[in-house]
Amino acid sequence: MDHAAKEHIQPPFEVTNRRVLTIAVPMTLAYLTTPLLGLVDTAVVGQLGDAAMLGGLAAGAIVFDVVFNTFNSLRSGTTALVAQAFGRGGAREEQAVLLRSLALAVGLGIAIILMGPLISAAGVWFIDPQAGVAEAMRTYIAIRILAAPLTLMNYAILGYVLGRGEGATGLLLQILLNGANIALSLYFGLALGWGLEGVAWGTVGGELLAVLGGGAVLLHRFAGQPRPRRAHVFDIDAMLRMIALNGDIMIRSFTLLAAYALFTRQGAQLGTVTLAANAVLMNFFFIAGYFLDGFATAAEQLVGRAVGARHLPAFRRTVFLSTLWGLVLALGGTAVFYFFGEALIALITTAPDVRAVALQYLPWAALITVSGVLAFQMDGVFIGATWSRDMRNMMLLSLAVCVVALLVLGAAYGNHGLWASMHIWLIVRGTSLLAVLPYRARQTFV
Repeated sequence: MDHAAKEHIQPPFEVTNRRVLTIAVPMTLAYLTTPLLGLVDTAVVGQLGDAAMLGGLAAGAIVFDVVFNTFNSLRSGTTALVAQAFGRGGAREEQAVLLRSLALAVGLGIAIILMGPLISAAGVWFIDPQAGVAEAMRTYIAIRILAAPLTLMNYAILGYVLGRGEGATGLLLQILLNGANIALSLYFGLALGWGLEGVAWGTVGGELLAVLGGGAVLLHRFAGQPRPRRAHVFDIDAMLRMIALNGDIMIRSFTLLAAYALFTRQGAQLGTVTLAANAVLMNFFFIAGYFLDGFATAAEQLVGRAVGARHLPAFRRTVFLSTLWGLVLALGGTAVFYFFGEALIALITTAPDVRAVALQYLPWAALITVSGVLAFQMDGVFIGATWSRDMRNMMLLSLAVCVVALLVLGAAYGNHGLWASMHIWLIVRGTSLLAVLPYRARQTFV
């Protein structure tokens, strides 16, 4: 039974600069709270004066970065499907998408907990730390993994809120999540003297408080509204569509990680100093990524809403404005990185040899935000439209081009070749999706 077909299509809506910024600016601020959390956790464990504990925290955090970045597709997929339901005027379908996403979050979260010993063993094997670090790493993973269902539920709740275009509410939820996490980590880790275990329990507590806070907001909103029937929520076709969408986005995330890993590996072949310098410079791109992600999120919501409403002018305006704002931001970031890059490098590292090499490749790093802006925005557009198969395929294509470029240009031009390969990878990602976009738009807006 096609529940979507019964929904009332909303009247056309206008996409303005203000509407784009209303979503993008709060979410940019929300994304910027994430690095602060890692900084506080490191500072808390650093007060213990135990290098093994600090190493265990860093290594354990890498494991969870991989695990949860993999399942961050739950947030993006929920945003897209809720936005499309919102565009159709389908309040019951919005709730049904949220409930499906929450059910998937709980199921996946429990599976992650059950796989905890295997995840821990794999992480220790891959990182191969010394005995003290490995023990601390296992302790941290064993506690923090208990928050897996809560973490994924928070992805689903944030996805619902962003699917409605409520960037301010999304910001408040992220402030609650990261603020509670920081406060509890400080209390458990320092005040109670639990150290590394306190930081891990602080993360669990922060995720729980965020679920309770987000759940309270949604229960208040849904009070008095008609509920979707259970058969509607657990409709097989709808569940399979959500799983397929999440699977495509998950492959895209793996491909991203593979590209970064290959860049790091090839850099390592050029020596420790070059590897360290590249790591310093990639921080510039990751920082810019938090800003570009804000506009990509705006594209997800507004494109999804336009697709749901079958309103082509709103779709075109969203693509144009989100990309334009992303480009403006990228050019600004390039200027900041280029003119203040030397000071930023000095802030990140005190090693003279690493600073010297980083300065040599600074122009490549400064320009990478411009090369990457279209890739970020097209990802947002294709996720919002749920054209995830195209996004997955173009990502795999761009990775293949990246691998060839890394091998050929890296061998010919050393580290300059590696940086050129990263630019090529990003440009191919963005332009390949842009080339597919008109065809998909004609298919969708008939």
